[in-house]
Amino acid sequence: MQLLEQAVKFDTNLIQKYNKPLPRYTSYPPATQLTTDFTGNDFKAGIVAGNYKQTPLSLYCHIPFCETPCYFCGCNTLITQRKQVAEPYLNYLARDIKQVAELVDSQRQVNQMHWGGGTPNYLNQTQIEFLWRTIQSHFNFNPDAEISIEINPRFVDRDYILFLRNLGFNRISFGIQDFNPIVQQAINRVQPEEMLFNVMSWIREAEFESVNVDLIYGLPFQTLETFTETIKKTRELNPDRVAVFNFAYVPWMKAVQRNLPEDKLPNAAEKLAIFKMTIEQLTGNGYVYIGMDHFAKPNDELSIAQQDGTLHRNFQGYTTQPESDLLGFGMTSISMLHDVYAQNHKRLKDYYAAIDNNELPIERGVSLSRDDLIRRTVIMELMCEFQLSSHALEEKYHLGFDFEFEDYFNREIPEFKALEDDGLIEIVPHGIKVTAAGRLLIRNIAAVFDAYLREPKHQQFSKSM
Repeated sequence: MQLLEQAVKFDTNLIQKYNKPLPRYTSYPPATQLTTDFTGNDFKAGIVAGNYKQTPLSLYCHIPFCETPCYFCGCNTLITQRKQVAEPYLNYLARDIKQVAELVDSQRQVNQMHWGGGTPNYLNQTQIEFLWRTIQSHFNFNPDAEISIEINPRFVDRDYILFLRNLGFNRISFGIQDFNPIVQQAINRVQPEEMLFNVMSWIREAEFESVNVDLIYGLPFQTLETFTETIKKTRELNPDRVAVFNFAYVPWMKAVQRNLPEDKLPNAAEKLAIFKMTIEQLTGNGYVYIGMDHFAKPNDELSIAQQDGTLHRNFQGYTTQPESDLLGFGMTSISMLHDVYAQNHKRLKDYYAAIDNNELPIERGVSLSRDDLIRRTVIMELMCEFQLSSHALEEKYHLGFDFEFEDYFNREIPEFKALEDDGLIEIVPHGIKVTAAGRLLIRNIAAVFDAYLREPKHQQFSKSM
């Protein structure tokens, strides 16, 4: 199937019609389907299967600590300025890495590694190097592996940035959220403009291969006018990638958000106007709309991968790497093997106790059925490529001559028709194409194939817009 033009159309009426809570589809089934019935033996079986297939690896390390809370944050973090907490955590993390690595065939190559949090640069240089050497000693890295780290720009200097690059990190990401000082004060994340431009200059000096920045719209005191200025300054910063997230205000789930002034949050109309402006400004000034909340320059690997039909998606978001087994290390991290997902304990004491008992520190997980795998392929192809080939699906799963896409997804056909009537998709011979208007509502299109959304169990997701 020929690749689509990378165009996007903002239709306010359609966005308002389809704006409802849905999974973000960094995985299918969504993480809400993970259960405590899952065992370490299930996870081990998934690794054995990957060893047999020699599936490439992607690694994730979770550093949960932050010195101060960001009031918008929805991540699993531990807030403390007692830096001594990092030392025992690193020791347990090293043991976690070791016991998983012993299960993995040493010939399998690591094509990608990412450190997130929390704040990975909560660690000092000695601790960063300790963790780096630990991982390198247990896994076989591809010389061209993508190795990325998230940083908090408030807690780095030039030497630290150069150190990260010299150690071997080649991609880097940092959060801006908003340039406006009033917004920064409200969210407890004060980052003067000069600081952000200094950090970017050090990153460019260090010659990182790709730089991503994060913005958030929907925060207190934001207006169309103020966020237009934030986009303008972001363009001046000139990152390779920009992620623009829709703020999910869920104080009943994330207590830290109770610190935000609810009456200062922009209303739905203002948020839509901000998002529309953001799309127009970024796509009109050299960025490609990749999908969901992500933009990249045309020569960036994400843009190229999407054009080539090789873009993928996992718990870390969009990735250029081929289908890999993702191994997560540290508390609350998620591993994503071919047909097995597993999440580590969310509480530090439980994570430590499992490792002390020589157990995998897994709290919950899920084993995927054949139907899950088929639906995952459909959803991820739509999310990444904005189109779907039924022939490719049949070939991938050896579905045989008796398989008919329309029969398998017979229950979904009325929903296809409704999406087509609204101009979000085109139903073509042997497939589906997402229209320019549908690209912004890709979560809604993907959700048609989500069998779990039909279950009566209560689930909480952020709205699609």
